[in-house]
Amino acid sequence: MAQFGVGQPVRRKEDVRLLTGNGQYIDDISLPRQTYAAIVRSPHAHALIKNIDTAAAAKAPGVVAVFTGADVVADGLGPIPCLGHVEPRDGSDMPVPPHLLLAKDRVRSVGDYLALVVAETRLQAKDAAELVDVDYEPLPATIDTATAADKGQPQVWDEIADNTVFEWEQGDKAAVEAAFAKAPHISRIDLVNQRIVVSSMEARGAIGEYDPKTDRYTLHVGGQWVHMMRDVLAKDILRIPTEKLRVVTPDVGGGFGMKVFVYPEHGLVLWAAKKVGRPVKWVSERMEAFLSDTQARDHVTHAEIAMDDDGHFLAVKVSNISNFGAYLSNFAPMITTHAGCHLVSGLYDIPAGYIEVRGVVTNTVVVDAYRGAGRPESSFIIERLVDTAARDLGIDASELRRRNFVPADSFPYTSAFGTTFDSGDFVRNMDDAMKLADVAGFGDRRADAEARGRLRGLGMNCYIEATDGGPVWEEDVHVLFEGNGTVTVLIGTLATGQGHKTSYSQVLADSLGIPFEDINIVQGDTDRIATGGGTAGSKSMMLGSAALTHAAEKIIEKGKRIAAHMLEAAEADIEFTDGAFSIIGTDRALTVIEVAVAARDKANLPDGVEPGLDQKANSESAAGTYPNGCHICEVEVDPDTGIVKVLNYSVVDDFGRVVNPLLLAGQVHGGIVQGLGQALMEACVYDSASGQLVTGSFMDYAMPRAFDVPPFKLDVNEVLCTTNPLGIKGAGEGGTVGALGAPINALVDALRGYGVRHIEMPATSERVWRAIQEARTA
Repeated sequence: MAQFGVGQPVRRKEDVRLLTGNGQYIDDISLPRQTYAAIVRSPHAHALIKNIDTAAAAKAPGVVAVFTGADVVADGLGPIPCLGHVEPRDGSDMPVPPHLLLAKDRVRSVGDYLALVVAETRLQAKDAAELVDVDYEPLPATIDTATAADKGQPQVWDEIADNTVFEWEQGDKAAVEAAFAKAPHISRIDLVNQRIVVSSMEARGAIGEYDPKTDRYTLHVGGQWVHMMRDVLAKDILRIPTEKLRVVTPDVGGGFGMKVFVYPEHGLVLWAAKKVGRPVKWVSERMEAFLSDTQARDHVTHAEIAMDDDGHFLAVKVSNISNFGAYLSNFAPMITTHAGCHLVSGLYDIPAGYIEVRGVVTNTVVVDAYRGAGRPESSFIIERLVDTAARDLGIDASELRRRNFVPADSFPYTSAFGTTFDSGDFVRNMDDAMKLADVAGFGDRRADAEARGRLRGLGMNCYIEATDGGPVWEEDVHVLFEGNGTVTVLIGTLATGQGHKTSYSQVLADSLGIPFEDINIVQGDTDRIATGGGTAGSKSMMLGSAALTHAAEKIIEKGKRIAAHMLEAAEADIEFTDGAFSIIGTDRALTVIEVAVAARDKANLPDGVEPGLDQKANSESAAGTYPNGCHICEVEVDPDTGIVKVLNYSVVDDFGRVVNPLLLAGQVHGGIVQGLGQALMEACVYDSASGQLVTGSFMDYAMPRAFDVPPFKLDVNEVLCTTNPLGIKGAGEGGTVGALGAPINALVDALRGYGVRHIEMPATSERVWRAIQEARTA
């Protein structure tokens, strides 16, 4: 095993640079003759644009240019496309309204894009933006997810009847109805998966430049998928050949899915750079981010589960309304359907399942993927439903899960929704998590809490999630041997804090025996890296490591031929171990670096072998993976104030082979905190009458802090998957997928003495206090 190979808790090699202030984020970049952009945004949720007067803004100090939607249309810029189409159940075409870079005739949400001001400084651009005079005719707005499709609601788009983009379904409805008709027990629950704001540490930003000599554009952007951005911006918006656009991403301070997408600012700064003949820079401020970044979740759900007399699950059915906001973001329809609905049966052997989704538009900020992207929502549904069923049947919740888990000897297992899980041991995960959480001692801790006038509850969430594989999602790598003895890896994923430079180096060091510190990982440049699937869906390590492994195999295969020639031995007598090619049974050897250097000279090569040891490879993964695990949360409630304190949090995960336990723990920690944030405190709230964003800053939008969470207890069960060469299951989102149901189940357990059956997220102290008061009154 290499010194810093797979399985070792290696500290991140990129941290010295970042912690000493030598990172380069988007706002650190300044180009010669750079100008600055500000966006004029709508103060109305819904309004006609009667007139836009830019005269005063154009004359303001430092202003270079002012552009409106009329200019966008006149120059033939295309709308932002929706790439995640789904097929409605009636077979009709899904309507996709035009998402222009700047609105021309109507605004459809507070924060909608109206004009672009370009000036010499950021402050001058902001000041001039306030001088743009817009004459609006306010219109009634549709805000509420649950009622958006009701008759009589204001229409967001004329071409979308009843604000319904589609009605979609998956599963066997007839089989489910038959199972429910004969089931002796049925449990039901209504849930709201509230809208949340992504709130990455680094705000979004973009710098556009245009070179008239080469007729090429360059976009510097804090993103997660440069190749998709390039293709969409070139083909759909600027309408130029893709080779005319380069997209470059520097360091990124968090993305969580939100920085995958193409936003109006990306096209605007490129277009404006050509118009004004100078680079144009835009960087969001925090309050602006609340009005322009994609938001997340926002579902209203009714779910039911049918059981026999022994508590075995017979069927599950779910009805869901999902809010897309005012426009269809790049992948929004897919996120609320294909991304997670096939997992709504969870880890359970349920013979029949059916889910229907109504996707609606409202006069709110657009919604798209956020950490977990459909899987936290599905896990929350089934895990709250299972706890409700256990309560209805009078069975311990862990025992009901145990009776219904897919057995470990049943893999590969195909669920009622057609998804094939290749591996797992769900019972073991739960048992190990219960030991880690000391569930056996919970009764004593609950009694102690009661003696102190507190309510204590314990809840679990046993989750399964899906990480993306081929053929739609794949990854390429190019391994280059440099002249100085180092190795460069070009790969199309993008690190947003995960530690790719470290984990990828570990995989290659393990495969080729190259010193860990001599491996350089290059990401985020469409000119240097030919293709790439970006970072989304917890796939980077899974697919990136597979591609690196295949590249290493090709390097070793070719290296053996070259080494045999150089050592004057038969190729069959050459073995490769610990980074060196050697003649079996002798001490005659050449390191892989020595072979790579020699391979540059054709005189050192056997006939028919091309110079160089560099190799390209693809991930070749035919399917995704299914990480799974068990979260157990223990909470204490003050019944006089409703304050909830998370006391203990334990997790056992199955992520397949673990490349770096230290980095893995960091990913799980972050995911848990984001899940706890949604469960207990985060909520994006719009005024139902005006459509104004009530929670428009961190003064009103609660974010979890260190003192809100306890130290986490983590463990892993490494059940290797069968769909990639290292047996890795993606890990970036699992923490969030399991972290919604556990705290809510724990809270309901704490309040069961009051007859409380459900608490909606976020379970704030006020919401908990009111539930207690209403129960006391009843």
